[in-house]
Amino acid sequence: MIPNRIPLFLLIISFAYPWMGDAQSDKKSVTIEELMQLKTVKNPVISPDGQWVAFTVAEMDLKKDAWETRIWMVPSKGGEAIPMTAKGYSASEPKWSSDNKYLSFLASKKEGDKTQVWTLNRQGGEAEQLTKIPQGVTSHEWSPKGRELMLRIKDPKPEELTEDKEDDKKAKPYVVDRLQFKQDYQGYLDSYRTHLYVMTIGDSIPRQITSGDFDDEDPVWSPDGTQIAFTSNRSDNPDGNSNTDIWIVNTANTNKGESLRQVTTNPNADFYPCWSPDGKHIVYRTVTDKKAIWYATQKLAIIPVDGGQPNLLAEALDRNISKPNFSDDGKLIYFILEESGTSILASIDPAGKNLKRVIQGDISISDYDLKGESIFPLLGKANQPYEVYNFTKSLKQLTSLNDGLLNKMEKPSIEKIHFKSADGTEIEGFVVKPIGFDASKKYPTILWLHGGPVSQYQFEYDIEPQLFASNGYVALLINPRGSSGYGQAFSEALIADWGNKDYQDVMAGVDYVIGQGYADPNKLGVGGWSYGGILTNYVITKTDRFKGAISGASEALYRSNYGHDHYQLTWELELGLPWENAEAWEKISPFNQVANITTPTLWIGGEKDWNVPILNSEQMYQAMKRLGRETQLVVYPGEHHGIKRPSFVKDRLERYLQWFKTYVEGEK
Repeated sequence: MIPNRIPLFLLIISFAYPWMGDAQSDKKSVTIEELMQLKTVKNPVISPDGQWVAFTVAEMDLKKDAWETRIWMVPSKGGEAIPMTAKGYSASEPKWSSDNKYLSFLASKKEGDKTQVWTLNRQGGEAEQLTKIPQGVTSHEWSPKGRELMLRIKDPKPEELTEDKEDDKKAKPYVVDRLQFKQDYQGYLDSYRTHLYVMTIGDSIPRQITSGDFDDEDPVWSPDGTQIAFTSNRSDNPDGNSNTDIWIVNTANTNKGESLRQVTTNPNADFYPCWSPDGKHIVYRTVTDKKAIWYATQKLAIIPVDGGQPNLLAEALDRNISKPNFSDDGKLIYFILEESGTSILASIDPAGKNLKRVIQGDISISDYDLKGESIFPLLGKANQPYEVYNFTKSLKQLTSLNDGLLNKMEKPSIEKIHFKSADGTEIEGFVVKPIGFDASKKYPTILWLHGGPVSQYQFEYDIEPQLFASNGYVALLINPRGSSGYGQAFSEALIADWGNKDYQDVMAGVDYVIGQGYADPNKLGVGGWSYGGILTNYVITKTDRFKGAISGASEALYRSNYGHDHYQLTWELELGLPWENAEAWEKISPFNQVANITTPTLWIGGEKDWNVPILNSEQMYQAMKRLGRETQLVVYPGEHHGIKRPSFVKDRLERYLQWFKTYVEGEK
């Protein structure tokens, strides 16, 4: 995987699992403009004294055609949320100093400036710039002892160390010599790597504590502030494998990493370390099945800081875990557990016993922080975007930044469905029903497919099904094979066999809702983004049942992507080298069946997408156009795999509705 824990074409599409909407006449269906007013809450961080939770709030500004992110905080026991950073610039990564006095964050306040660490005195006053690193700062973390900052900083390029700002703007050639030489959003990759630094407060120059032709990630201080554990692939050929390990470096190190100590030796991926409160153990995420590549279940492990044999915790739990963290007393390890359309918070003791689902239900937890007996999850649930909660003995919602808008809207109803695929495999899905649903009527139905493929539909707010339901459609959301949340065997059923079992699963879902009597078999649409677009391609090359299709950021002729997208390693592991195993590549390429497509199809993506390059959409569009089929290509300039510019977000949603209205409903 590139990086080691990113699934293929991962664009996790969250969705609403709303209850039946209220019938009050003063409520209305949600519009595109209103959906774009929703705020995105992330990064909850509890203060050392346990009194405040800091978090970020991102929102779109259509007038400026840009996003802006601000730091907020809210009392941990409930109360009014307060914005801490001003409008006019974006801030990220809130962190508390250990003495509870400062709230720091990353920002570049002026256009063209590099990202630096800024601090706010919690008692008030203007933010002050703490670092002045020529190339900028990637991330930061306060030492438990309070007088030092850990910084992640990318090696400076020569032009970043000069005073000639005009020279910085001049185009320069890309000089490439790495095996992994490109990455979406980052561009062409070079040997300028990201390393760890420590800066004593009051000094202007940090000291570098790691070095080499490797990137250092996931850094975390030891409880006594003398060491930092981090993740790095320091093998002989880091671009040619996914072998990240946990390493430890002494923070007093002055020789740029010569005192490094390797903790894990698993030949697969080990990452996201977390220290035990006594500093004797590290808990982390691990992959033990190399053959399963990104389809492998990510497990929980613990190991002594001096190395040795790791202990897999909850080894029989065949579900992905993430964000492991010790309780303050070290008696429990908390983690997010992904299962069956939910992401919940679970715990286990360090000996691997007493697995407990702590915060569960029809919810999704994407992040959390801990303090004493309280947990502060970032939690989404039925028809509600993520908000910050306090869980002590029960859940208490701390933020409600979107309630004012959403309370004015009619909410679609939902049914969770189970059905059998063609081979008898049990499949799970969700049906979001249109506003004012009447079971005696038949509705145009959109099969909307998720990305990944290793992800899942779960209890999150997703604007596409909301929008479809508000415009009279049934939205069908299926977790076919390849999805996570149902075990490794379910996920790895797709290895080198895309568009087979997953196609069978989603079509069985279509037959199921038609059999329920409310889905109109003559008015079916299909679409999705990333792997959702890829699966759309398989659907429309195998059946003509759909009246309209939207394929977003999808794949077509896979061998043409080798060396063009950023998946060289995983392509090779799953399909072999394209010149040695061409048959495997061609077998799963939907381009080879493009002549079968009779469904009017909208091809859409970002101009600069190196995750799933626009080349694929161009090829499919060109072929359909040459065949005389109904089709259109839309390319968003300057955009990568995820479409971010607000005007483009709006444009894409409008095109979705118009395409389905024209071809699924038959209204020109």
